[in-house]
Amino acid sequence: MNMQNLMAQAQKMQRDITKKKEEIDATDFTGKSEWAEVIFSGKKELKQIKILKNGVIEEDEKEILEDMISIAIKDALSKVDREIENKLGAYGQSLNGLF
Repeated sequence: MNMQNLMAQAQKMQRDITKKKEEIDATDFTGKSEWAEVIFSGKKELKQIKILKNGVIEEDEKEILEDMISIAIKDALSKVDREIENKLGAYGQSLNGLF
């Protein structure tokens, strides 16, 4: 393989990676628990928190609500990570750990 072909392939791969990363960044990922819902961007930036529990939250329920928000956050961020792996994981494997 000559150097020009190699450079052309590398540039194409870079364009593909950039495009897929932009797609991920533009996607919203929702995480849910029984009492809470959160939305993160593909950049892992928190966009919104919704409390789904209706009515007044009693003092002894605050810790439960905090746990439910934590669960929803972990759920959303794991979705972002899975999408990154789905769209960009093949590039890491093909480069054999160069990056």
